[in-house]
Amino acid sequence: MSSPSWSEQLRQSLKRLPTERPPRVAILGVGHELNGDDGAGLAVTRALEERLAGQDRLLVIEAGPAPENQTGPLRAFGPDLVLIVDAAQMGAAPGSVRLVPWQATTGLSASTHTLPLHILAKFLTHELGCDVALLGLQPVHNRGDAPLSDAMQVVVAQVVDDLAAILSA
Repeated sequence: MSSPSWSEQLRQSLKRLPTERPPRVAILGVGHELNGDDGAGLAVTRALEERLAGQDRLLVIEAGPAPENQTGPLRAFGPDLVLIVDAAQMGAAPGSVRLVPWQATTGLSASTHTLPLHILAKFLTHELGCDVALLGLQPVHNRGDAPLSDAMQVVVAQVVDDLAAILSA
C-alpha cells in the first residue's frame, strides 16, 4: 500500500484541526526568485493570491528568504495552520512534492534562508498555537540568476491547482 499523496495528507490535516469553523490557513511562500527553482514557493503564493483572493479564512504571504519577518501579519491573522511552501532538498526525484511535518525539517537543506524553517515553525507553534507544515518541492536546480526550470513550472502549476481546490472546499 502506498502512502497518501501530499494533497490527501493536507486534506486529512485540515480535518484534524480542532476548530468548529472552517480552519484559518496561512500560506507562506519562501525562497529566492533569482536562484532558479528556489523561487518555487514564491511562484506558488503569487498564483494563489490571484486564485484565492477575497477569502477571509486564508492569508497568502510572499515571504521571500526571510519568512520570520512575517510573524506580525501571522499573529494578526490567527491561523489554525501555517503552510510553508518552499523548494527543499529532500533527496527525492526532481519535481517531487511532499508535505513534511515541521519537526522533520531539521534535516532539510534551507541554506538560502536567514533562519532555519524548523526554528520558525517551533516559534509559530509556541507563540500562535497553530499547526505548521512544510510543502516541499524538490528543485531541479538552484542556479543563481536563473528562472524556474521548465519542469518546476509544471510542478508549481499543479501544486497551485491542488491547493486552490483543497482550500476552496
